Amino acid sequence: MKYLVLLCDGMADTPSEYLNLKTPMELADKPNMDALAKVSEVGLCKTVANGLKPGSDVANLSVMGYDPTVSYTGRSPLEAASIGIDLKDTDVTLRCNIVTLSDEEKYEDKTMVDYCAGDISTAEAREIIKTVEEKLGSDIYRFYSGVSYRHCLVVDGGTTSLGNMTPPHDISGKVIGEYLSQHENAKPLIELMKKSYDFLKDHPVNIERVKKGEKPANSIWLWGEGTKPVVENFKEKNGVSGCVISAVDLLKGIGICAGMETPEVEGATGYIDTNFEGKANAAIESFKNGCDLVYVHVEAPDECGHRCEPENKVKSIGLIDKLILAPVKEALDNMGEEYRILICPDHPTPLLTKTHSSEPVPFMIYDSRKKLNGVDTFTEATASATGIFIEHGPSIMDRLLEK
Repeated sequence: MKYLVLLCDGMADTPSEYLNLKTPMELADKPNMDALAKVSEVGLCKTVANGLKPGSDVANLSVMGYDPTVSYTGRSPLEAASIGIDLKDTDVTLRCNIVTLSDEEKYEDKTMVDYCAGDISTAEAREIIKTVEEKLGSDIYRFYSGVSYRHCLVVDGGTTSLGNMTPPHDISGKVIGEYLSQHENAKPLIELMKKSYDFLKDHPVNIERVKKGEKPANSIWLWGEGTKPVVENFKEKNGVSGCVISAVDLLKGIGICAGMETPEVEGATGYIDTNFEGKANAAIESFKNGCDLVYVHVEAPDECGHRCEPENKVKSIGLIDKLILAPVKEALDNMGEEYRILICPDHPTPLLTKTHSSEPVPFMIYDSRKKLNGVDTFTEATASATGIFIEHGPSIMDRLLEK
């Protein structure tokens, strides 16, 4: 038996005036998803437990079958694992975004113009983080470059008691002052953020970006603190081998911590310009090489939600359907082996709010051995109408594996 998980990050939404009171799932051209939905189990799953923040970390751990209340120690440590950082038990890590802030003189008066610095390239970002490490790195603080705007700070002997270190994508277009943690332990980290602006605003990379009409990566932003993760080996837990295909360090880190394969896909960006075909090919190769379960994570719908790009969010769902689901399903059919497919978001990322929410997400489970009475099209509303509800998110993996 083979298993495909197609995780469409942030795909779920709410009806909005941006799309004539429709959702992106309702408007997307997704004939393959809709065809499967007609013969699949379709319902809702609560991937974010009460009391937890609706991050991709918590939500993807749930879909992978891990209870975040047990295994989650913070977002950044999972990303650190992907970067290859060997954490000590006394280390605390933080996500280090490079962002675009407005140019008011006082740091607290600046506005979060862009949480991803115009989707800065990894090559440019590497130069930025190199300078940050040179200027701010020490025996206590070590900065490591990741992918695009997503990087990592490791604090030797640090603490996770930092107050509210706000994710930058939660405050797009807002003045940052009230979102800077006032906790005493956070003051040195806030000071690092302020210092970074002073030298990054005139960084050679940013001078060139401004010349080209692009947004400067003029500050670091620290959040997502955590300690060394404890994630059970996926194969030992479930009896099947696993592979995670993703452009983002967070998902790769979860895979690495779980002992799963994490192949690199050239051109995978985490946005709508990602290499969809490359992800499909990587999934097919993993199945051909004997992997039992392949978890294909696609970040594009989430990024489009954060940026409030309605047309691109609709388009991204269609591209996932055409360029990933269609060829991978065809390959599974041609292999002649029975298989099951789970398709779902990890959490909603509504265009109206431009950030994650905790509402249950639509899911479908298709089984090549049997045809069920499903729904005509795969949307938030049709999933809700079935009355099928998985309250404990991590049990969705057991449901897929028929455990």
